[in-house]
Amino acid sequence: MSQASEEIAATAARIVVEEGMEYGPAKRRAAKQLGLTGRGDLPDNTQVEDAVFEYLALFCAETQPEELLALRELAAVWMARLAEFRPHLCGAVWRGTATRLNDIHLQLYCDDSKSAEIALLNQGIDYDVGSAPGPRGQPVDRLSLSIPCRALNEAIGLHLTILDADDLRGALKPDARGRTERGDLAALRKLLDAAEAR
Repeated sequence: MSQASEEIAATAARIVVEEGMEYGPAKRRAAKQLGLTGRGDLPDNTQVEDAVFEYLALFCAETQPEELLALRELAAVWMARLAEFRPHLCGAVWRGTATRLNDIHLQLYCDDSKSAEIALLNQGIDYDVGSAPGPRGQPVDRLSLSIPCRALNEAIGLHLTILDADDLRGALKPDARGRTERGDLAALRKLLDAAEAR
């Protein structure tokens, strides 16, 4: 990694942790702040994630593990609640970089794209409908709601991305480091058990 890429990754990591921003916009803002506008200087997401872990270890070691645990426990509750849609946790809460500024992102694998909306309506849960990029490059529905997190004593955003049931097959392929981009409830419970054992 070039020195410019390292500087962008470090600055982007600070923005990600302190503002809860996604990696892409954080990288672009960091490059602009540093006056490094060459496209080739932008680090990849793995480099930014490494920098985020370093930043958390240096500046948030006292608070982040508890905040991450609270978010993962809350995610587990909602994954159990939405079990019929084969929910998978992804994003910062799954990867372990989340703080209280991060939302929870679940991917739901549905036979009928409207079934999750109907389930929320039947439970009297208010949500907003937006869109997110889908696995095939087409936009897919994303249902967003605000849920109480007692452990953090504040409301947390929960985003439910609605995917086709067939998309689940390729969802658990590991990356170059052997890590997956998402995990089901059983995988999340393993992470929670490991945290309790520490």
